Amino acid sequence: MAAGTDLSPLFTVLEGGYTNDNESSMGDENSQISDSFKQMKMGKPPRHLSVMRHCMSSARLATSALDLNTGTVGIKSPSDGSSAFLPIFRSGSCSEIGPKQYMEDEHICIDDLVEHLGVNIHFPSPGAFYGVFDGHGGSDAASFIKKNILKFIVEDSHFPSCMKKAIKNSFMKADHAFADAHTLDSSSGTTALTAFIFGRNLLIANAGDCRAVLGKRGRAIELSKDHKPNCTTERLRIEKLGGVVYDGYLNGQLSVARALGDWHMKGPKGSACPLSSEPELQETILTEEDEFLIMGCDGLWDVMSSQCAVTIVRKELMLHNDPERCSRELVREALKRHTCDNLTVVVVCFSPEPPTRTEIPKSRVRRSISAEGLNFLKCVLDSNE
Repeated sequence: MAAGTDLSPLFTVLEGGYTNDNESSMGDENSQISDSFKQMKMGKPPRHLSVMRHCMSSARLATSALDLNTGTVGIKSPSDGSSAFLPIFRSGSCSEIGPKQYMEDEHICIDDLVEHLGVNIHFPSPGAFYGVFDGHGGSDAASFIKKNILKFIVEDSHFPSCMKKAIKNSFMKADHAFADAHTLDSSSGTTALTAFIFGRNLLIANAGDCRAVLGKRGRAIELSKDHKPNCTTERLRIEKLGGVVYDGYLNGQLSVARALGDWHMKGPKGSACPLSSEPELQETILTEEDEFLIMGCDGLWDVMSSQCAVTIVRKELMLHNDPERCSRELVREALKRHTCDNLTVVVVCFSPEPPTRTEIPKSRVRRSISAEGLNFLKCVLDSNE
């Protein structure tokens, strides 16, 4: 595991001084839901005490969530009939330097956001935050963004009433703050992929070529788009702003179309330029079919399809139900496939139970392979392309 797995409370890094005023209220909440918690069938992990406390908070939340479409906090009544479902977050991560000379990746995993911040911020719980930051040109940008991106989100004037605006603003503010940090190399850059979860609402923000993939009963659902310069929409945006794409590189220099940092390629702060730090956002409301989330840098996706990664994680969870071992398995498999980059993978599970075996509908045609087998076969075929 790399240093990026440090889960020490964020308020030790941020200025402005968070306090622990919520401790007494947390005790009242725990006593109110103790009866409900006793009735929960916890099964296998969560393995950590912080996650267990988070499960207790989860038990008291009925259907409250952020209405991210209207930007308000309130009650959302899903039409899918799964209003009773509440995710219980537990995560694992793994980073390896791979064949490169330097490690430039960073990541963050926070399964209980209220406990991590140490302050009673008014937003629905349970809440979690995850991020993967793939640095280039040194590790300064990735390290700075990892340490400060959550600070800019929480301190934004739109938080938590309009989460989409708060997160978009935070990417831009963090980018500008990095440019002003004179002790750091402003020519260093990083992609940024974050996942903010409130109750059942999952909000993915991405700038760069990291990728978030949802495992939905064995199917891979991509929740972010890789911002490569030769992608049609990105190429048109780049050319409209006076940039060029040469041999798949932005201005012949950078293999991504969006990134934070890289100020040697940007104009004055606030001006539009071909290299953008603005993230694309995608919202998803989690249901019982959503089993886990995979977040990884391009070192993983360069050698593995999204479906292959979901198939591997689901198979591993059914064996041992440990998201950290799943992340290590994905890293190991990518190294075996000769990735040329650093590797960082985060796996987030939404239930304490392992995935259930996929049932195949009965038919008159006899099958000789299971649904998991079909997914695994597709994974093997993808790897041979």
